[in-house]
Amino acid sequence: MPTNEFFKVRGARVGDLPEIVEIYNQAVRAGFQTADLLPWTVADKGVWFKEHSPEDYPILVAECEGVVRAWASVSPYRPGRLALKSTVEWSYYVHQDFRRKGLAKALLDALLSKCCELGYKQGLCIVLERNVASLALLEKLHFQRWAFLPDVAEFDGVRTGHVYMGVRIQS
Repeated sequence: MPTNEFFKVRGARVGDLPEIVEIYNQAVRAGFQTADLLPWTVADKGVWFKEHSPEDYPILVAECEGVVRAWASVSPYRPGRLALKSTVEWSYYVHQDFRRKGLAKALLDALLSKCCELGYKQGLCIVLERNVASLALLEKLHFQRWAFLPDVAEFDGVRTGHVYMGVRIQS
């Protein structure tokens, strides 16, 4: 997993869940970074965490000085639809004070390697169209715009679309 003098990427542990939840809740509070309108609780996300085993759907974290500052996860895309089992959805979130320091890129690079090892063929990030920083990062990492769903999300009367950014993992 990637490491530099500022941070290291590793597999998430259950003890990381409070920091993972806090980072996610920053995105909820900021708006237009996730379609959730209500914050997560650690208790609510215990099941979610257990559903993400390192052997199937890993969660990775980037830590700085022993503290989780960003995380990324692999989740099934449209679970139960077997024709889609080689396609996974990626999510990633960075602590508001640690953005633009390379953590998201390192996590996405590590997810790509991990998904290749696990035999997945495609990765998707589903991003709100107003999240221009995330869209720019994904384009820089060679994700392509595969789909757009206009005006599917609403924040206090403001509508926005979902952009499906995809990457081929294996041919």
